[in-house]
Amino acid sequence: MPISSFEIVSVPVSDPERAKHFYRDTLGFELLREEPMGPAMKWIQLAPMGCATTIALVTWFERMPAGALQGVMLNVTDIERDHRELSARGLELSAIQQQPWGRYATFNDPDGNGWILRQPPNP
Repeated sequence: MPISSFEIVSVPVSDPERAKHFYRDTLGFELLREEPMGPAMKWIQLAPMGCATTIALVTWFERMPAGALQGVMLNVTDIERDHRELSARGLELSAIQQQPWGRYATFNDPDGNGWILRQPPNP
């Protein structure tokens, strides 16, 4: 079974509207879809500009409470610049650190989902 890509990562949140504003306005993700999903839920799908992998803000997975997602890496080409820009938008990031797998900083969304901003090492 050849798999060609990951398409959607489910991000468990408690308040989809608050999360949408965070991912769109603070991180700069593009809002791709927002539509009702049944009588009480909404499908909200976003992605970093130009990225094929997207996120869906979810509230309906009983075994995936808000804040349960940890360690997803967002690759960037200039971590210094992006760290400054995101900090200026109010995002609290860790200091930039170095590991063999790249330079990185961590941050959380409003629900505590943990993300890694990573600049891969030069080849």
